[in-house]
Amino acid sequence: MAIAASALGAFALHRHLLRRLLAFNILGSGVFMLLAGVAGTSTTAQALISVGLLVAWLGSMLGALLIRQLLHLEGVEALGRDGKPEEGAT
Repeated sequence: MAIAASALGAFALHRHLLRRLLAFNILGSGVFMLLAGVAGTSTTAQALISVGLLVAWLGSMLGALLIRQLLHLEGVEALGRDGKPEEGAT
């Protein structure tokens, strides 16, 4: 619960896109840890959690690609420390 709560807080507070993506990934990991604890050792439950982890991994890759595409459409190649596109980025 502590991991999920702290990740939710970080997701709400940060404006940097990559930090928000990382916080969302940690939130997902906390949820899967809760599900694994509730599911126990049942083979069916473990298979569903494994599929959920795969979907979460693919969602992370999609999120990273979307951030990259947004930056490309804005004409910048990097984010600054504050999450805003850098003016002189090459």
